[in-house]
Amino acid sequence: MNRSEADRLWEIASVLARDAADVSRAAGRRPANLPPLLFFTDPERTPRPWETAARLPAGSGVVYRAFGAPDARDTALRLREATRRRDGLLLIGLDAELAEAVEADGVHLPERALDQAAALAARRPGWRITGAAHAAGALDRLAGLDAVVLSPVFPAGGASAARPALGLDGFADLVRGAPVPAYALGGVNGRNARGLIGSGACGLAAVSGIRTAFGPG
Repeated sequence: MNRSEADRLWEIASVLARDAADVSRAAGRRPANLPPLLFFTDPERTPRPWETAARLPAGSGVVYRAFGAPDARDTALRLREATRRRDGLLLIGLDAELAEAVEADGVHLPERALDQAAALAARRPGWRITGAAHAAGALDRLAGLDAVVLSPVFPAGGASAARPALGLDGFADLVRGAPVPAYALGGVNGRNARGLIGSGACGLAAVSGIRTAFGPG
């Protein structure tokens, strides 16, 4: 584990979560019960994600994106075990049936599936439901979500590599227009995350940035 990088990410994520909760209370809204740090898995960049999940600070979250992997159930079960040991949250990308099968805490929806959120929230009121958004045009499709994950904030790899980075100002503009709490995803690491303080983000989300900080996976 890269202790200094890990400590820095957790400290910044915690500050963001606390600031966002203070804003919600000041506005008379109930702060969402969400972790400050979300580890997003990726088949290529995080081939053994349960190892990273086991090293995350207690109370962190994991978003498992199987992308059709044949061993999705086994990996999801390993992640469920790791997150339970850390009193953490497990969300399954898009696949509600897999989420139910492994007793996950909810689902994460890609932008193309945001319209499923309201029905899922009605069917499973105990679930936490997050969704992805990449531009202002998606912000009117967030009904049923507990939080939105806005990306890419910074130049990123994986599926976000082809998308232009929002930048700090662009991200903050989207946060102000979002009707639910917003996470920052995309190129986030311990060296640039501090710039998100004051942006309105409720926490940090990352793939490689978290793997690098907390260990293999």
